[in-house]
Amino acid sequence: MANAETDMPSDTGKGKSGLKSLILSALLAALLGGGGFYAVWSGLILGAPHPNDPKETATLPGLPDITFIPLQPIVVSLGPGSRSRHLRFQGQLEVDNKHADDVTRLLPRVVDVLNSFLRAVEPAELEEPGSLIRLRSQMLRRAQIVVGDGRVRDLLIMEFVLN
Repeated sequence: MANAETDMPSDTGKGKSGLKSLILSALLAALLGGGGFYAVWSGLILGAPHPNDPKETATLPGLPDITFIPLQPIVVSLGPGSRSRHLRFQGQLEVDNKHADDVTRLLPRVVDVLNSFLRAVEPAELEEPGSLIRLRSQMLRRAQIVVGDGRVRDLLIMEFVLN
């Protein structure tokens, strides 16, 4: 039996070294976590700039000198072969401020051209999922032709509802 007692490890010295290693590993994890947070937050890792860095806010370009001119709402009745009865469209034209007066003067012509175009579109094409992008570019081109090239920058669709 004396031999069995000498072969068994003693618990007195191991408890303190286990507690020390646990505290040391927790302290090391906290330091590494804080260092990692600081490296990402300051932009040392992943290149993310500091949110309050004055150098970053000073290099932002100014907003363009544009205005948005609303178009009158257009309601188009669809034919008997479609699932919907009406198309309700409303948009705005994005123009440079220097051309805003010219475009505003020609708005009745723009609305007339867009109304005629939307009435000529097949109802099946209006119901296709990707048709809005194609219709938007075609309507923009027609508006640019009416008011003159370079005056209308974009056509924004505010409402396009089939009901």
